[in-house]
Amino acid sequence: MVTIGIIGFGYWGPNLVRNFTRLPQARVGWICDLDTKLLLAASRLYPGTKTTTNYREILSDDRVTAVVIATPPSTHFSLGKAALAAGKHVLIEKPLTIAASDAKQLIALARRKKKILMVDHTYVYTPAVATIGQILKKGELGSLLSIDSVRTNLGIIQNDVNILYDLACHDFSIIDYLLGTTPTSISAIGTNHRMLRQDTSAYITAQYPLPAGRQGKNVFVHVHVSWLTPVKIRRMMIIGTKKMLVYDDNESSEKLKIYDRGISISAEAPNTYQQRIGYRTGNIVSPFIPMAEGLVAMTSAFVEAIISGTPPPTSGECGFRVVKILESATLALHSKKKMIYL
Repeated sequence: MVTIGIIGFGYWGPNLVRNFTRLPQARVGWICDLDTKLLLAASRLYPGTKTTTNYREILSDDRVTAVVIATPPSTHFSLGKAALAAGKHVLIEKPLTIAASDAKQLIALARRKKKILMVDHTYVYTPAVATIGQILKKGELGSLLSIDSVRTNLGIIQNDVNILYDLACHDFSIIDYLLGTTPTSISAIGTNHRMLRQDTSAYITAQYPLPAGRQGKNVFVHVHVSWLTPVKIRRMMIIGTKKMLVYDDNESSEKLKIYDRGISISAEAPNTYQQRIGYRTGNIVSPFIPMAEGLVAMTSAFVEAIISGTPPPTSGECGFRVVKILESATLALHSKKKMIYL
């Protein structure tokens, strides 16, 4: 039985507690939060779970196997470091840290302590993203050309991180899972709301090399994120030479649609002005996607990693790669450099 202490019972913490309590091989032993009203509510929902405002009580309890951190991003590094130093396995809500150098420190500490370090990139564990991964692995779309992603809504504006760390983190964690490589270059432009003193909208572009064995060379990635739009959009388009895929997370039944569409260029023409371009329009297929919450698979993966000792799909290394991208994109956003090379 894996005994878990959860630090943070505000926005995301209740979802984590709910899912961990449903796992047969895990139990939530502690819930920690600075807000005593939230702890009172937690005690009513989970009467067998201890509550505290001091996270060190959790770290000093030898019965606690793992610590789950669902606090503001600015606290992730210090809390994660303290938990690992106390000999606990650690799961941290996205992003893993704010600085890539801090993420590296956590990875090194986890290795020294021989503990699991995992980041909660929830979308990676959804059936829709898993299906996309299978489609790409089979080469159904042909050679990948580009990925275009839009993630916008009105709020929730964060105090200690910008729009990149809050929303773009989701998109780049999905892309990291699908492509399995790190971008070679990244650029970004955006807007900073003066009254909010925060980057509220951004357009990020990146060049990703494809791993060996995949058709094609480079994938052009474009991500648009915003806190200040009147509609909630969660859409990703993946363009291949054979087919095209649209992933709309707002759809309840048809989250994925595969379009048998594309273009063909005649190789017989002597120059580009005389090339014949043909447009292919075929069927639209929406594969069956099981109805399952990503958090169910994510929490299960954490417990399984602890029991088996094998790295989870969203390990500390995965978290570092995503943080490195977010850090570089923020640098590009605030500097005069048009391109940051990773």
